[in-house]
Amino acid sequence: VQLQASGGGLVQNGGSLRLACAASGIEFGIRDMGWHHQASGKERELVASITSRGVTEYADSVKGRFTISRDNAKNTVYLQMSSLEPEDTAVYYCYAEVYISPLSLGVATDYWGQGTLVTVSS
Repeated sequence: VQLQASGGGLVQNGGSLRLACAASGIEFGIRDMGWHHQASGKERELVASITSRGVTEYADSVKGRFTISRDNAKNTVYLQMSSLEPEDTAVYYCYAEVYISPLSLGVATDYWGQGTLVTVSS
């Protein structure tokens, strides 16, 4: 299983970016997918997550500005980021809870993407 993230870059304060993360090598499907970020000198923290049925969860700091979505057919999760602030500057990591057995057993394990840097200039 591999997760390939893309879409990071440099953007001005108030701008927008869209991140994408595609999972490959999936045999039994994916449960939850999402994004964490880690700013310099800080711990990694959850930004947003989405279940296989589309139920979403967001960190308070990004509610109303970020939108997470996924394409189950493509095993891909997206993060649309709007009204970006310098405080959003961080490395963004995608993750996927990948089923390692037939769905009836419900066993899943986490896989992570390589991280993509988002820099918001003031």
